[in-house]
Amino acid sequence: MFKRILLAFDASEPARKAFERSLEMARCFNAELRVVAVIRPPDFAEDVETEAIVEQGQTHFEQQIACLLSAASDGAVRTHSEIRIGHPAEQIIAAADRWQADLIVTGHRGQGVFERWLLGSVSRLVIAYAHCAVLVVR
Repeated sequence: MFKRILLAFDASEPARKAFERSLEMARCFNAELRVVAVIRPPDFAEDVETEAIVEQGQTHFEQQIACLLSAASDGAVRTHSEIRIGHPAEQIIAAADRWQADLIVTGHRGQGVFERWLLGSVSRLVIAYAHCAVLVVR
């Protein structure tokens, strides 16, 4: 059913749960798993600040993703990783489109009802605009 599963990973606890679920599904369907993390630079910042944030984010996600992928190192699942820069929902959807993912798996941070209604969330935007199925793990 699913041959290409894309995991949107932000290193939060819900994202770790989403990783466990996506790894389980990849094993079950003999699918490839791509872990995508997105560094979001500040909207208004100097170039030097932005570069520092991007470098710090790159290092952070490389370490976090290496830990995740070591859990999947039994060889049963083909794994890939990618770190992108920009708005998280936009970059997740673009990565899924480019890779032709069958499923996007994302965690949900569980903000209160008011915050979700007022601000929206990455998972909500991914659900609204993704070309494929989306699984949100709480």
